[in-house]
Amino acid sequence: MSNRLFMAASAVATVALAAMPLAGQTSAAAKTAPAPKGSKPYTPPKTPWGDPDIQGQWPASANIPMQRPLSDAEKATLSPEELARREEQFRKQAQADNEEFTPSKGGTTTINPPGYWVEHGVPNAQASLVVDPPSGRIPAMTPEGQKRLKELRGGLGPGEHFPAIVNSWEDFDIYSRCITRGMLSSMLPTLYNFGNQIVQAPGYVVIRNEMIHESRIVPLDGRPHPGAGVRTYLGDSRGHWEGNTLVVETTNFNGKIGIAGSGPTTDQLKIVERFTRVAPDELSYDATISDPGTWTRPWTIHMPYKLDPHYVVYEYACHEGNYMMLNALKGARDREAKGLDTKVDKDNFTRSVSGSAGQR
Repeated sequence: MSNRLFMAASAVATVALAAMPLAGQTSAAAKTAPAPKGSKPYTPPKTPWGDPDIQGQWPASANIPMQRPLSDAEKATLSPEELARREEQFRKQAQADNEEFTPSKGGTTTINPPGYWVEHGVPNAQASLVVDPPSGRIPAMTPEGQKRLKELRGGLGPGEHFPAIVNSWEDFDIYSRCITRGMLSSMLPTLYNFGNQIVQAPGYVVIRNEMIHESRIVPLDGRPHPGAGVRTYLGDSRGHWEGNTLVVETTNFNGKIGIAGSGPTTDQLKIVERFTRVAPDELSYDATISDPGTWTRPWTIHMPYKLDPHYVVYEYACHEGNYMMLNALKGARDREAKGLDTKVDKDNFTRSVSGSAGQR
């Protein structure tokens, strides 16, 4: 797989713009990598061409909420007791995932996938992904951003994974429609398929996300971003090295992705990522998000990755051909004809069962 990605990087590179000095600079708000373990800073190995080696499988398996509760503002880490409670919940969930039969208690079962289909992140003492502002909270939205959010879908807000009505494909978010998770979500934990793979070639880094099978080919040769007329869901990424840290600036977004419930961001969105290998099996990831048309100030997240050389990235086929979209709309019209609502809810899939024996 690595050879194919290297070849893809080289092929795309040959048709890219000529090399020029990097247009953007690292955001001053970007959080530096945490101090590595031990008394001396960790020095990562080098690739054969001399760049710091950050290659590998780095699944987003840490279980860290995006924001902290208002009651825990300024609290960057959990107490030992709070972490222990999270670890106990993780242990109970793992035990439930290993059950062979569905418990009969409650008289219901489900036609949803079994619980072990969902990957549960490993507990972490970090209180929130947001580390700046220090409150661990995403900054307030601008009046412009709030207005844009309220006007979506005729006042219903952005599309949802479980929409209250199903009148159009726009009632579902772009993730549910298998278009993209978008930046920044593509790098963060979700329900399953946590995989993030990094491969390197001379002058390029490829960042591959398992969910919705997306890859970013990041040139490191100083070329500028393309003109404002070129815009995509994942934006356009340009990278450079600052010591042992890979700094990636991404612009040229198409204004159709949301971040943390913001609804579509604007064409002013810029994300600056910093990748630093701080131990043989640890990668520090920091991303600063700036969009003056959406938030009142830039904000930064920190995600710790652990190397997992045994992780396998599988094809994420999703619902190719968008059959879900057609079937969801047809199903909604059928429910309407029967005088039923079209709300999409997890409970729609719950069925009563008889008898006291567990269901296989």
